[in-house]
Amino acid sequence: MADRQTDRRKLGPRERVLLLATVPLLLALGTLALLITRDMREMTLHQITTLDAQLVAARREDLRRLTGLARQAIDPILTADPAGAAPAKAQAIAILTALSAGTDSGLFVLDRDGQSLLGRLPGSMAEATADAARPAQAAGIAGKLIDLARQGGGAHSFDWPDPVTGRDRRVIAHVVAVPDWGWAIGTGALVDEVLATGAAARAEAETRVSSSLRRLGGTTAALILAVFLAGLLLHLSERRLADRKLKALTQRIFDTQEEERGRVARELHDSISQILVGVRYTLELARRRFSTNDARAGESLDQGIDTLNSAIHEVRRISRDLRPGLLDDLGLGPALQSLAEDFGRRTGISVDYATNPFRNRLDPEAKTALYRIAQEALTNIERHSGATHVKILVRGTSEGAVVRIEDNGHGMPATRRDGLGLRNMAERMAQLDGRLRVVSTRNGTLIEAQVPLTHMLPPTGIAEAQA
Repeated sequence: MADRQTDRRKLGPRERVLLLATVPLLLALGTLALLITRDMREMTLHQITTLDAQLVAARREDLRRLTGLARQAIDPILTADPAGAAPAKAQAIAILTALSAGTDSGLFVLDRDGQSLLGRLPGSMAEATADAARPAQAAGIAGKLIDLARQGGGAHSFDWPDPVTGRDRRVIAHVVAVPDWGWAIGTGALVDEVLATGAAARAEAETRVSSSLRRLGGTTAALILAVFLAGLLLHLSERRLADRKLKALTQRIFDTQEEERGRVARELHDSISQILVGVRYTLELARRRFSTNDARAGESLDQGIDTLNSAIHEVRRISRDLRPGLLDDLGLGPALQSLAEDFGRRTGISVDYATNPFRNRLDPEAKTALYRIAQEALTNIERHSGATHVKILVRGTSEGAVVRIEDNGHGMPATRRDGLGLRNMAERMAQLDGRLRVVSTRNGTLIEAQVPLTHMLPPTGIAEAQA
């Protein structure tokens, strides 16, 4: 019972094929999903990073343009008073203050000592530069901006605390120098909104990638389930087909057994039984003649002996049809030669038989299968072909042993090409991993059966040496 349960748990050929087909599919789909997800994430992040850089660059360009406008606004005053008297500076601060009121960017002015003359960075530059809590930070940023202005101007990014929340916020500033007065004029703006937009885009991209990954995973699971269900349905369908074929084969075996029994019964009744009845009557006649001293009593006994010899020959013929002794004693070649000679004598059909010596080297299964195929072929020729000539060739090749039967009859009708005899031939060859070829035309039928070299036994000397 344990062995049977173990056999049930073992995977059959179809299950192994299905598993070997499903596992690579699963691995391929999983790998594809990971590659697509990685590529989508990298592409999205690259696009967002590029967009952030473009937005920051655009913001920086706006600040440069505004700083340039502020510098141009006080150019007339600088031209009129290069020395920078107090009234001229006050007038310039007033112009810059009025200019900054119409922009959303902070406009600031620093002197050469880093003191704020005008401060309107986001979050109130005035408050920020006066923030006593971070004087060192304010001084460091102011010094950096002044140095940048002295070098010809440019942009500088830094973190600055929000006066309301206290949280650092990212600021971009652009400065230009007013060398004659020792000023640094600049504009600044928060880029938190730009960076927040990029962060939101990143979060949204991650959400989309995760959603795509989930959809891809669901699709993969659905495909795997579909493959599994298709394989299961195919397996069940083939199992039902195999069961039907097994039932049909079993029924064919029963039918063949009954047919063979019926044939043997007819042979016994039509030949042996009638011959023995004749022998009985002959012996009874001889007894009556002996009792009357009839001189013909010996004649009756001779006739009875001859009839009994006929019965013996019939028994041998029936026995040979069931299992020829030549097949076991001398091999396939002599057995087929005897079959061909008997077929020719019985039917009157001319038979040409040719062979090369096998030396009885075929294993018993191959000998029996080839003999039965030849026997079935000759039976079909006798019953259905209308042939007048038959060729039988038995030979060994580099690929195995071949039996070839060819007749000159009127061919095989389509209705008989799926008959029991041909199916039995094909099944015999399939059991031996052999090959059966059937070619039928109006000019005759060719049946060729071949068994592989695996059914050839080694020569006697080699077999004994190996033993």
